Amino acid sequence: MSLQICILASGSSGNCTFIGSKSTSVLIDAGLSAKRTAEALAEIGQDVRYLHGVCVSHEHNDHITGLRVLHGRHGIPAYANAGTVEALCRRPELASITWQVFTTGSPFHIGDMRIEPFSVPHDAYDPVGFVVESEGARVGVVTDMGMATSLIRERLRKCHALVIEANHDEKLLAEAERPWSLKQRIRGRQGHLSNEHAAEMVAEIAGPELRQVFLAHLSEDCNRHDLALETTQKRLTDNGHHHINVSLTFPDRISEIWSYA
Repeated sequence: MSLQICILASGSSGNCTFIGSKSTSVLIDAGLSAKRTAEALAEIGQDVRYLHGVCVSHEHNDHITGLRVLHGRHGIPAYANAGTVEALCRRPELASITWQVFTTGSPFHIGDMRIEPFSVPHDAYDPVGFVVESEGARVGVVTDMGMATSLIRERLRKCHALVIEANHDEKLLAEAERPWSLKQRIRGRQGHLSNEHAAEMVAEIAGPELRQVFLAHLSEDCNRHDLALETTQKRLTDNGHHHINVSLTFPDRISEIWSYA
């Protein structure tokens, strides 16, 4: 095994992805409580005390809830760019965190992992997605983005696995009992990606290397599991990509585990 991935939870209540290699294990975001994070890791045979880092994509609560305790109690290093650090340092409860600051667009290393952060459009200070590489395996994680930019597409090409936002079904969002302003924010260029736009992007960048897609950050009231899954599977099949497995993620339980051998 050169890389293993499991989405510990994904949704508006919390986002947290585990990626492990032969000698290194990290979290992308820490949107669960530290207790829930430890319990979810234990389900896949991992110990929270041996994590080598938490890489924070942006400052929203559903991505940082457990960060203070994970860092303070367990000594897990916290990684973020300067914009995200600036936003989080305004919160008194996070003032004690010692940050490892990376530069968006410049790869950095944690153990045997090469991690490349890249800009994504979302309503945060300086949000990023990540590509994580180890021993030839390449995984891309982008859970919040308003649109699939050319930069995102290029960074995610040739990945073996993707964790991609499929936040809402456009019809269900239109019919939802939500304020018009919130619907506009979700649909906007700095909001969240729909099923159709996620499927379009995945099918466009898919190649022979891509084996696994996880659909993340599904809205509980503006999406359905069957719609998200069917939309992406159909678009991939229509484009001739029959070799790619598409899986769901959940707000209250872990996803399946995927390994690159």
